[in-house]
Amino acid sequence: MPEDRINSFRSGPDAQGRFGDFGGRFVSETLMPLILELEAEYDRARDDASFWAEMDDLWTHYVGRPSPLYFAERLTERLGGARVYMKRDELNHTGAHKINNVLGQILLARRMGKSRIIAETGAGQHGVATATVCAKFGLKCVVYMGAHDVERQAPNVFRMKLLGAEVVPVTSGRGTLKDAMNDALRDWVTNVRDTFYCIGTVAGPHPYPAMVRDFQSIIGKEVRHQITEAEGRLPDTLVAAIGGGSNALGLFHPFLDEPDVAIVGVEAGGKGVDDQMEHCASLTGGRPGVLHGNRTYLLQDGDGQILEGYSISAGLDYPGIGPEHAWLHESGRAEYVSVTDAEALEAFQLCCETEGIIPALEPAHALAHVMRIAPELPADHVICMNMCGRGDKDIFTVARALGVDISG
Repeated sequence: MPEDRINSFRSGPDAQGRFGDFGGRFVSETLMPLILELEAEYDRARDDASFWAEMDDLWTHYVGRPSPLYFAERLTERLGGARVYMKRDELNHTGAHKINNVLGQILLARRMGKSRIIAETGAGQHGVATATVCAKFGLKCVVYMGAHDVERQAPNVFRMKLLGAEVVPVTSGRGTLKDAMNDALRDWVTNVRDTFYCIGTVAGPHPYPAMVRDFQSIIGKEVRHQITEAEGRLPDTLVAAIGGGSNALGLFHPFLDEPDVAIVGVEAGGKGVDDQMEHCASLTGGRPGVLHGNRTYLLQDGDGQILEGYSISAGLDYPGIGPEHAWLHESGRAEYVSVTDAEALEAFQLCCETEGIIPALEPAHALAHVMRIAPELPADHVICMNMCGRGDKDIFTVARALGVDISG
């Protein structure tokens, strides 16, 4: 490791895939050869200029990057205080940040000769992105999705099917993202020869947390350039919503070694962090444990049994968090807070009214925290939040929550 990176917050994980006490690979013997094969292929690709040239071409001409960095003038005026910028990743092809990572993983799958792609999805955006890229490259696609999420994210289920994917409803547990990931891992174990598992967040066994982070870091790299052009300097505060945490790490990682840039991750507080675990705030209300191949903060009972998370947002109700976030939390480099359903709904409506942008419920959580802090900050303070998804998929959920009948 270069001498100037020894104390860097950007140098992890170590050779065992650990960020301090978190991460690693806790997988069956059947999966270990696949994990090691993937790690070796990613190591080769990471140093291959032709791989990144193909990624850059697809990001530019297929995804539509760079996504804009937008000064939210009317929102800033309404809140008073800090200047608020939105990184508009909801303008990407498929409507979210997920495709940034999916492109990278599926290019790896093609290099490895895999013809069948499986994925898990919660809100459906990772499933849609995976189905999209599989359609582009002519690959078979199977998406595992909790039965509860299939019901509340019907538009994205239909999109996946239009794109040729098989959507498998998962009925175990509460029928949400955790359960979908369980079934996807079972599929991978039984179809090792031709199948590649495309994980949608910075969780899972090493190398997934670092690999997904690296692909999503295009977000923060663009923000560094864009905010410097707009303001002549780096931002004072970064804010992003967190389920597993890929959009957040994508924004945060290029700034981790900038001590003057405050970093805030926003978890799903559901009905309240103290309300009998009716939330998904793993760092706020959880403790360390092992799930889906890595050690991180989890929602669990006194016996270590994983609890079912809850959030109005299908993309945030995972009962864990990426291991790098757990490490950033314990190291103190990033601050993690929670936002309730009610606060996210208020932010959702304010964004629509002031900026003409319908956000997904995930970034509405980040915006809710911006609404808390911006009025108390000086007018020259610059906040950048990640608008990581658009709200088409959530309008039915929001309408139900607001008591509005839009059934026709």
